[in-house]
Amino acid sequence: MAPQHLPSTRMASPGMLLGLLLTSCLTLCLSCQNSAVPAGSHVRMNLQTGVNEVKLQQEDKFQNNLKGFKRGRRLDINANTYTSQDLKSALAKFKEGTEMENSKDELARQATVKQLFRPIEELKKEFDELNVVLETDMQIMVRLINKFNSSSSSLEEKVAALFDLEYYVHQMDNAQDLLSFGGLQVVINGLNSTEPLVKEYAAFVLGAAFSSNPKVQVEAIEGGALQKLLVILATNQPLPAKKKVLFALCSLLRHFPYAQQQFLKLGGLQVLRSLVQEKSAKVLAVRVVTLLYDLVTEKMFAEEEAELTQDSSPEKLQQYRQVQLLPGLQEQGWCEITAQLLALPEHDAREKVLQTLGALLTTCRDRYRQDLQLSRTLGRLQAEYQALASLELQEGEDDGYFRELLASINSLMKELR
Repeated sequence: MAPQHLPSTRMASPGMLLGLLLTSCLTLCLSCQNSAVPAGSHVRMNLQTGVNEVKLQQEDKFQNNLKGFKRGRRLDINANTYTSQDLKSALAKFKEGTEMENSKDELARQATVKQLFRPIEELKKEFDELNVVLETDMQIMVRLINKFNSSSSSLEEKVAALFDLEYYVHQMDNAQDLLSFGGLQVVINGLNSTEPLVKEYAAFVLGAAFSSNPKVQVEAIEGGALQKLLVILATNQPLPAKKKVLFALCSLLRHFPYAQQQFLKLGGLQVLRSLVQEKSAKVLAVRVVTLLYDLVTEKMFAEEEAELTQDSSPEKLQQYRQVQLLPGLQEQGWCEITAQLLALPEHDAREKVLQTLGALLTTCRDRYRQDLQLSRTLGRLQAEYQALASLELQEGEDDGYFRELLASINSLMKELR
């Protein structure tokens, strides 16, 4: 049913307007009685339809927020709930609670650390009460040298002092510090002792001190260490002593061409040859051959490096060129000696000998070709390592140890044809 329109107010008389107003008020009162209207709501009557309309507060707020959102402002969900001061206060309390929690955790951590560790002052006090003194490496080495050099020390004390000293001189700085108070010369003089154990452990200390330490090597040559080491190797001494002395000799000669010159002048090759030929010292043969291989290849690499860099004037290169090692090896019969050592049963010993044979090939080629025993030994080893290399291949090892040994044998046999 189409709504009935009221007559236009422009045509109505004052009486008609008053009646219309009274009618509207009465209708509004009746509507309010018939339907519950939320308190604070806005009520109006639609003059066109005659229906009462209620406008809720939430709708007003939503409309205002929507208008604000369209203008680019943030929606005000409840602007009166928290003030800026309330937020600042809450943030301060949050920080305060976090700091209190962190301080509790820190105190707990410190308590745990205190249980695990003790203050340094407390430890020093207890050390003083126990007469324990904290020493530097230098102070320890001085004390050990004094103990070793003291006439009142027993043999066991001297050996114990040398044993402990060897641990410290492994460090390059400590080995050089040994020079500063004359400790190195004291140990070198220990090689003259009549006690084999003193000779053994003195050589043990020297070998550790010489290793890759040019400054100590030079001082040792000037202190007569090379002569003393060769004397021990050339005389009747227990095998353990000779092992340590050979270790010291190798450390002294490696990367030190001047010492190698002196070694040749003092008859070092003859001493080593006699050592290898002793039945009781066969265990040292591989070490001797390894030393000779190192010296030959070291000289070779030094000269090749000089040619590649076109620098033929350095003092060290001149020293290497003065080392007549290969002619000395040929004269002293080392071509035959190394060939005989190929009969050793150990695989690692054969590997070292094969390397040395290859290094001496230029010098000893004619001797090797005339050596029938060497030819037979090479043939036997070739067959042995062919079988072992085949087993390696079956196990999936393409570059196995025995395959490398077989390659060395094949290469040497090819050179000797």
